Amino acid sequence: MKTTLVLATAFLLLAGCAAPPATSPTTSYDAVQRAAAAAPDGVFDTYALEVRATGREHGHIYLNSEMDYRDQRNVTVEILPTAIPAFRQAYGQDADTYLQGRRILVSGEAKRVTIWFFANGKQTDKYYYQTHILVADPSQIQLGS
Repeated sequence: MKTTLVLATAFLLLAGCAAPPATSPTTSYDAVQRAAAAAPDGVFDTYALEVRATGREHGHIYLNSEMDYRDQRNVTVEILPTAIPAFRQAYGQDADTYLQGRRILVSGEAKRVTIWFFANGKQTDKYYYQTHILVADPSQIQLGS
């Protein structure tokens, strides 16, 4: 009986020393949910998504996890204009061209942002939310598996 108790205790102690299981990257769905719950703050993590659509505006490149960037499930990776030359150097082409259709891992802060509608050049009282991850350096994005 005493030997069984000693062995059981040793087993439990050794099991507690085992390495923790590897965590998988957060999905785009989880990023949207966590960013909404943390608003107005963001949530830092590594996010896995497929680049289904891209866009450009005011010197920024946008990588979207959904075909429609207005979809509430969409996560938008916003590449800052200052980072675009580094992406060209790293990939040999612009990030939107190179990453279109690929699965990526993005490290950064997922944050809910307000997108206002405009009519006749003036902001209306209508808006919706998007989840954005700002990227200032190519090292924030890796190709996923």
